[in-house]
Amino acid sequence: MTVHADIILRNGPIWCGREEGVVEALAIWQGKVLAAGGEDEIAGLAGPKTQVIDLKGRLAIPGLNDSHLHLISLGMTMGWVDSRPDAAPTLEALLGAIAARAATAKPGEWILSRGYDQTKLDTGRHPYREELDRAAPNNPVMLVRTCGHIAICNSQALKLGGIDEASPAPQGGLIEQQNGRLTGLLAENARAPVQAAIPAPSEEELVAAIERGGKYLLSLGITSCMDAAVGQKAGFREIGAYTRAKRDGRLPIRTWLTLLGDEGRSIVPSCHQAGLISGTGDDMLMIGAVKLFLDGSAGGRTAWMTQPYLGEDETTGVWMWDDAELEGMVMDAHVKGYQLACHAIGDAAIEQLITAYEKALAAHPDPDRRHRIEHCGFSTPAQHERMVKAGIYPCPQQVFIHDFGDAYVKVLGPERALPSYPFRTWFDLGLKPATGSDAPVCDPNPFPNFSAMLTRRTWKGTVMDAAQRVTIEEALQAYTEFGAFSQKREHVKGKLVPGHLADVAVFSRNLLTADADAILNDTACDLTILEGKIVYERPSA
Repeated sequence: MTVHADIILRNGPIWCGREEGVVEALAIWQGKVLAAGGEDEIAGLAGPKTQVIDLKGRLAIPGLNDSHLHLISLGMTMGWVDSRPDAAPTLEALLGAIAARAATAKPGEWILSRGYDQTKLDTGRHPYREELDRAAPNNPVMLVRTCGHIAICNSQALKLGGIDEASPAPQGGLIEQQNGRLTGLLAENARAPVQAAIPAPSEEELVAAIERGGKYLLSLGITSCMDAAVGQKAGFREIGAYTRAKRDGRLPIRTWLTLLGDEGRSIVPSCHQAGLISGTGDDMLMIGAVKLFLDGSAGGRTAWMTQPYLGEDETTGVWMWDDAELEGMVMDAHVKGYQLACHAIGDAAIEQLITAYEKALAAHPDPDRRHRIEHCGFSTPAQHERMVKAGIYPCPQQVFIHDFGDAYVKVLGPERALPSYPFRTWFDLGLKPATGSDAPVCDPNPFPNFSAMLTRRTWKGTVMDAAQRVTIEEALQAYTEFGAFSQKREHVKGKLVPGHLADVAVFSRNLLTADADAILNDTACDLTILEGKIVYERPSA
């Protein structure tokens, strides 16, 4: 029986993978790649019902894999007040946006906002509690920094959270005061009481967030993602929301679920009892790893460093766990069969995590468990040697260089900041670094991420150690094949080779030949194919 392709892509470069290179045409059949090769070879697979897509010189690649973002949070915050620098470049604009939302809200209704970066505001500082009070006098307000590790709360929000000047800061948390008065700034674990006072989302709201965020990702050429800390918003109910979203056809994107494992709010016991361990599911929805938070963010001065940040307070950041506590949680998840993907940005946090991984792997060897270090921003050469030896992999977000590089220089100084997120080093060591956005920390738009990998330039033009640049084909490999590798799915996706899932992104220009500025400023996703079906077409393409 002659097999005819369902879809054929032709008349444009088709990048199948770093080793496979570029072909002229691609045939898709029953959701998988049937063949890739020359125009004449693939033309023979066309039948009367085959849809032939003319690329018109545009580049097609495997669908992108954002290896670390928060899908539910992304979808939910799309309805919050936008306080990102583009939307609110000044403190006045930020407060005005909050006031505008408060003017349409009912008294007592929460005003939630995310995206500000104090280093990019005209004031160069965090907003104060009293300023939020004036913007929304009749509503509780929580303003979340872009990193997601710091929140500024107004007086009503603090009161609902039961926080006052006498409240002790919890382990792994900070309640800021100036002159004996709350500023409204809460960092890391100190935010929990206020977060608990915010009404929990319903299952329908969770499903809607999954659907909304997933559709946005498809419009960017992203066909796979990792939700990095399922359980943060609504506990184990988020597993049910994902399952319902898939059942009802409202899960737009392949999603690899990373389970919140922090003691006190972990959903791992419930998942393990239900038989949900790493690898459970299918390639549309799969249980991935367990997530523990070890520290905060560098830009927020809460990533845990061995040396102090610049400034008068001599802080080294915020650490979450004693060594024994962390090692116990890591060992428990490891013994239960889970891959781990833990948040560690500062060199002190990375050191603590590598040690915990090494002890778990020594006690219960598994040469291909692929425990991950999420972010891994300020790792050292000695730590890299141990990662290679133990099979521990970095999962960074190179867009951090673009969005936050200047903030790193400001809080750490150039000597420590410029070499951060050493992508070239990880490539050369064979550590197969993936990349992602950590959305909603950064927008999942892949083009600033590509630009950062190619140039190491920040949004202001600062070059963050040019020696850590990679080529465009290496950047594409990180976004596709290495993303699949980080999820142990490299044998089914991440390349356009026969038998792999037919997930394809088509871009408005050829990234292989375009300069970095054109990629950053003048490129769009024109077409996205998921499992052999067109799921997004840009209206003006």
